[in-house]
Amino acid sequence: MSFLKKIFGDKTEQADNSSVCKSEQELIEKYGGIALEKQRHFSSILSDSHHWDVDMDTGEIRFGDKLIFPFQILGTFSHASESWLWAWANERSEIPTTLMKQALALQKYGQDNEIDFLKNSCSDAAMNDLHLVGLIATGMFNASGYYLANYGQGHMCVTVQSDEIDNGYESNHHSILTVFPQLISLFEMNHQKALIHYLQAKGYETKEEGNILTGSKDGKIVKAEFDNLFRLTELNG
Repeated sequence: MSFLKKIFGDKTEQADNSSVCKSEQELIEKYGGIALEKQRHFSSILSDSHHWDVDMDTGEIRFGDKLIFPFQILGTFSHASESWLWAWANERSEIPTTLMKQALALQKYGQDNEIDFLKNSCSDAAMNDLHLVGLIATGMFNASGYYLANYGQGHMCVTVQSDEIDNGYESNHHSILTVFPQLISLFEMNHQKALIHYLQAKGYETKEEGNILTGSKDGKIVKAEFDNLFRLTELNG
């Protein structure tokens, strides 16, 4: 039985651990596209709501009176020290193990694949690193999205999981043309590899011919061109 299944049970069939990544860059290349697309949908549900509250006993995060979702705590970012602390290393907060299953799974992944950021309890960080963690976790665990909860002295990064969110999410063709350029503007990555992962996650068949990548699904085509450093130069669909 895999480590993820030991932690999550049979539902871990939804968690993608099929190919090994050896760095944060490879992880965001693999999961970033589809996770960012889902995140944009989740953000539209939250709209302008910035009031949040968590119940550690029920394992739910609440946004106002109507939006209540199960959540997982990944870790926290301190503005004062500009550092990231994983939930499993935050002994003072006494976080229940049930609320940091994903954080523990990421720790194990980092240990198995020598990814320092995932296996070290604390790291120097910037706010953008929280988005990196949130997107990776959203993609790896098939979460509905992530949220950066501002508590004044810092931010807590959590993922949420809800059929209510997922049922309203529709993966459409034209979203590729806006989601992917946004992704590569946020993080350093191999654009060509990242787009292949994104298209395949959306169910597209991909074909590479030199610096040209074509994705096709249900008669719809997306075509991308890259330079010799695998940077995107053109994207059409």
